[in-house]
Amino acid sequence: MATVLLIADIGGYTRYMAVNRVALTHAHYVVGRLLETVIDAARPWLKLSKLEGDAALFWADERELDPQRLPECVTGMREAFVRRRAIVDTDCICNCDACVDTRGLTLKFVAHLGEVAFQRVKRFTELAGIDVILVHRMLKNEVPAREYLLMTEPLARALPATLGLDMHAIEQDFEGLGRTPCRWIDLSRMSVSVPARTRSLPRSVAKAMLGSIRTLPYGLGIRRACAGFKNLPEPEPPRAKAR
Repeated sequence: MATVLLIADIGGYTRYMAVNRVALTHAHYVVGRLLETVIDAARPWLKLSKLEGDAALFWADERELDPQRLPECVTGMREAFVRRRAIVDTDCICNCDACVDTRGLTLKFVAHLGEVAFQRVKRFTELAGIDVILVHRMLKNEVPAREYLLMTEPLARALPATLGLDMHAIEQDFEGLGRTPCRWIDLSRMSVSVPARTRSLPRSVAKAMLGSIRTLPYGLGIRRACAGFKNLPEPEPPRAKAR
């Protein structure tokens, strides 16, 4: 079955998370909210397969998602990300490294059209096959841009001729898979309209207090980033061991 595979990856994540422990609790919270925004924006076009740290793997049956709709889907996800990032930046009055550096986070995408095998594991659908490996290998590339959509040639050929941005050809040597023709689009050249938002001291203080309460579980180590997303199934409780 032909399947569209897409990974949305937050750029700058490693540097962003490499901060002191106090800022780390805020970093977990901010990254979680940004990823949740991206996941929400992907619906109903794409299904979430799983979270992979700073990235999310999506898929869609070609019969459910016409590949020509992919640019619309990607731009919608990026716009949602940029707007949420702007809201976090405007409302924040915390001076920790995580909150100050939020504007340095970016979003990039890699996508491929291929064949996959599906395996149901509890409430999750696991994807397997060489094409799943390929789309993950695509994250390590030589694209000369911070925010981009990198696609393999089969998927790029299925897209409309006019996307509003130039599509560049590039050939990448992916580990274990050899030279692979690809095309990429520089998303940083695509402007995003961010609604004007005036900084309000009462709102910022309220947000800071609420943020402190919400980030407390991260600081205590009893919650991890991205846990409890409203559109992710909760893991089943562990079964009691037989005595």
